[in-house]
Amino acid sequence: MIVLGIDTSCDDTSIALLEDGKKVLRSLISSQVDLHRPFGGIVPEIASRKHVELIDYIYEKILIDTHIKASDIDGVGVTNGPGLIGSILVGLSFAKGLALSLRKPLIPVNHIHAHAMSIFLENEVQFPFIALVVSGGHTIILLVKEIFEYKILGTTRDDAAGEAFDKIAKFLNIGYPGGSIIEEYSKKGIKDYVFFPRPMINEENYDFSFSGLKTSLINYIKNNIVTNDNLKDILSSFQEAAFDVLTFKTIKASKDYNIKTIVVGGGVASNLRLREMFLEKGKKEGIRVFFSSPQFCTDNGAMIALVAFFGLKRGIPSSLDVKGFSRMPLGELVI
Repeated sequence: MIVLGIDTSCDDTSIALLEDGKKVLRSLISSQVDLHRPFGGIVPEIASRKHVELIDYIYEKILIDTHIKASDIDGVGVTNGPGLIGSILVGLSFAKGLALSLRKPLIPVNHIHAHAMSIFLENEVQFPFIALVVSGGHTIILLVKEIFEYKILGTTRDDAAGEAFDKIAKFLNIGYPGGSIIEEYSKKGIKDYVFFPRPMINEENYDFSFSGLKTSLINYIKNNIVTNDNLKDILSSFQEAAFDVLTFKTIKASKDYNIKTIVVGGGVASNLRLREMFLEKGKKEGIRVFFSSPQFCTDNGAMIALVAFFGLKRGIPSSLDVKGFSRMPLGELVI
């Protein structure tokens, strides 16, 4: 079974072909980082227009590269949310037209769900597990009971973790995207140079808040002398505070639900320090922690194709009436 996966949820135009839910025949991702760098963040209008320019070309190229005929595709999976609605509608409209022309089923895929399931592109993980999806647009903890049965345990009440990193980098004028730049600074920094607050870490829920942590760092910079020598220490301390909260809350959920497996996905999951902290703390608690490879942490069509493959196997009804959405629906999903 060959499934095409399309993701245009944010600023990457991503298309992949997946065979039998395991073999990635080809995955193409066109990044818009250079387009948005001058603005220090993603400009939604620019992102959606670029998707329109690129999506036909990427689709055609992936067929040429794999020597796959369009008629050989068994299903078309596409992100229909959450994300930037203008961007989502580009991919969704393209996928609907393609599915209609090929007379193949269209499988809408929740972008967060796909990040949580991307681990299955490389590893077999036993259900149930706790999933943390952490990126520039999302910070969510899920209880994943089965492939299409999950519950949202907690989410951010303001900034996503990656968003806070981008805003700090923009404030400091050190470049974009902020996450990878701050990670590089932090590798050489002292982690306890400044003790920044750990927002909501002592509350009994699994929610996050990063806006106050961001403000705390900005206030520190405004009230103290910052040099090229100590900036790395300040940013390392900030990163440590954010990751302390992410690891603590996720492991708390794992312990509270007596689930010994955690899966971490999303762009921020590529950060080596976050991985190190999860593995260290997970080992102490007897919890196994899994990460996707960096190529599958960031937005990609392969994870969309994967969930679509499972949907086809499950016999989930296909409809061209599916709508796009910008925000993650709260509550449980059971299919």
